[in-house]
Amino acid sequence: MTEMKENTTLGLLLKELLKERSLSMRKFSELTGIDTATISRIINHKRKATPQHVEKFAECLGVPFIRLFEAAGYPMEQRQEESQSDIHTSVDAIQTFLKASNVYDNQFSVQDVEKKLDDYGLFSQTEEGKHTIHTSFNEKIQKVGSVGPFINKLKELYEKFTTDKGTLFELTIIGSTLLYFIIPVDVIPDYVFPIGYLDDAIAVQLTGKSLLKNNG
Repeated sequence: MTEMKENTTLGLLLKELLKERSLSMRKFSELTGIDTATISRIINHKRKATPQHVEKFAECLGVPFIRLFEAAGYPMEQRQEESQSDIHTSVDAIQTFLKASNVYDNQFSVQDVEKKLDDYGLFSQTEEGKHTIHTSFNEKIQKVGSVGPFINKLKELYEKFTTDKGTLFELTIIGSTLLYFIIPVDVIPDYVFPIGYLDDAIAVQLTGKSLLKNNG
């Protein structure tokens, strides 16, 4: 039942985007290289889109990959009250996509993200780190061109950091995540399109859990 709801979300979104762009299903098929029958089944909730489908849809329609990736039912965001296992569910989805994409050979793990966050946490409290966050965050947001829970949460964290709303510990955690997002070379480099921002979403989840634990 859950999968049907997730597929419906992507199906409705694709219908809306095709209508906005005056694209027929046949033309969409030609542009993406995906046969019309497959597209029809995805739009009509009869099959789940693969990560490869999502990548081609996003590129053709000119929308952020993450937006369609989430709509297709691949977990990218978790509510604060959800358990640690949900992060690993997201990691599993990323691993599945990495293997299917054949564009990134390294293994992805939460531990790698945590190590990077630790390094960036220290840097975020230096004058250079703070300057990087203040001058580069909005430019990076515009470059990503994405909206939704993942980006909205980053904007909330940026607001807290720039207004010093929090303890030194909290601001260090927040700063580490902002730098992780800003600096292009992280666990999955940003240039590995379109999957380069998936680990940033995991970093945001980890930060949310750390802040919740600290306030608990």
